[in-house]
Amino acid sequence: MSIISKEALLKVLTAYNPWWKTGSIHPRLAKAYKRNAYYDVMNRLTHTNLRRIIVLTGARRVGKTTIMYQTIESLLLQNIKPQRIVYISLDHPVLKLSSFQDVLDCYHENVYPDQDVYYFLDEIQYAVSWDKWLKTLYDLRPECNVIATGSASPALVKGNQESGAGRWSLIQVPTLSFYEYCQLTKVEHGEISAGFRFEDLLQINQSERQEILQKLSGLQVHLNRYLLVGGFPELALAENDTWAQQLMREDVVDKVLKRDLPALYNIRNVTELERIFIYLCNVSSEIVSIDTLSKELQGVSRPTVENYIRYLESANLIYLSWPVEMNGKKILKARPKIYIADAAIRNAVLMDEMILANAVEMGRVVETAVYKHVVSSFQQKAFAVGYFRSTSKQKEIDIVIEQKLRKNILIEVKYRESAVLADDDAICELIEEADYGIVVTKNSSDFGVHHTKSGKNLIRIPAYAFMFLLGFMEANQG
Repeated sequence: MSIISKEALLKVLTAYNPWWKTGSIHPRLAKAYKRNAYYDVMNRLTHTNLRRIIVLTGARRVGKTTIMYQTIESLLLQNIKPQRIVYISLDHPVLKLSSFQDVLDCYHENVYPDQDVYYFLDEIQYAVSWDKWLKTLYDLRPECNVIATGSASPALVKGNQESGAGRWSLIQVPTLSFYEYCQLTKVEHGEISAGFRFEDLLQINQSERQEILQKLSGLQVHLNRYLLVGGFPELALAENDTWAQQLMREDVVDKVLKRDLPALYNIRNVTELERIFIYLCNVSSEIVSIDTLSKELQGVSRPTVENYIRYLESANLIYLSWPVEMNGKKILKARPKIYIADAAIRNAVLMDEMILANAVEMGRVVETAVYKHVVSSFQQKAFAVGYFRSTSKQKEIDIVIEQKLRKNILIEVKYRESAVLADDDAICELIEEADYGIVVTKNSSDFGVHHTKSGKNLIRIPAYAFMFLLGFMEANQG
């Protein structure tokens, strides 16, 4: 006998799917601003000859559910029968006590009997044997379309490898880029050519470069707020930044550390997990030694540290950047750089009100934000993103993008008043073997070209312009 009655299930489903009665979706649910991932979803739904289950993955509050509602709105505007569209939040207490089969049976028996359904399954990892159910839907219901979300990436990847090979594809939904933040909050700027590429800055003269920077000059004053709260759509629109940071701690961090991860991975000592995350917030952008971390957090074993770091990565709270080889030079023994997934998360957790006035801390914050932008833009295209550090001279390049058919792209972050480059800096020595290199600086006066001894030049560009333009390229060039 089922614990939950069909009447109770139907009540929950009806509440989640008001369009069954109204034929439309409330604007509060399908917000006006659409992120890049929405267009990815619609594009994949359009390609009916290459059917795949679509799984959106990303941190809490990045807008995965909103993308679902926007997709539902688009389907309704295409005159898809409202009853053919069902949204199911598998995080709901009633649905957690029900089998997935019971939920589907309730829907088909009471709302829509046929199989040509658009299933929207929110937080899919909370369903028992979710990967097997996705496989079943794909194999036995060829007329249906499935769009799912999940906050535990490796669990989704593992499920894809074991049950979903050739059946579903993952779409990463990162936190807002600086470009998306400016679009969402309606920050004005000059028009940039849709075909803009960073390499072009090396081919034009300084006057033309300054013309581009002038179009973006009004953005600089908005960067600090973006670094504090701007990665999350709802919080970016909040009127009170202190409240927004508090909500970030409670809803983005605490719920993941104290509820989601313990439930998914059977974690008993939540305090240890929280201590490790706070430690990583403090060292974001640094190379991390697992042994050192274990010693400094007395009482936490090395295996526990390794496991918890993997869990934090799975919840999209951190990025791991691994060393890459450059021009045959020996690299540092494989130790990762660890970045918090969004600078705003780091700042909310540490609660340092003076962070914007601390030059060293701002260097960490900006490098964290720059890395997030690079990963979001390039890993979607299956490029690897890491760092370089030589074993002999301990020289480092902050970010290295490994391109498949071209040479690497090198990025160095020097967010300081005097962003001086020496001839023997790693990026200057290795630029000849790269496709091109970028030095991300603080001040607009740094914008231009740096001439190296090899004759191959570097692009110098302030952080606000770099992050905006990278997000602009991702949105406009795919």
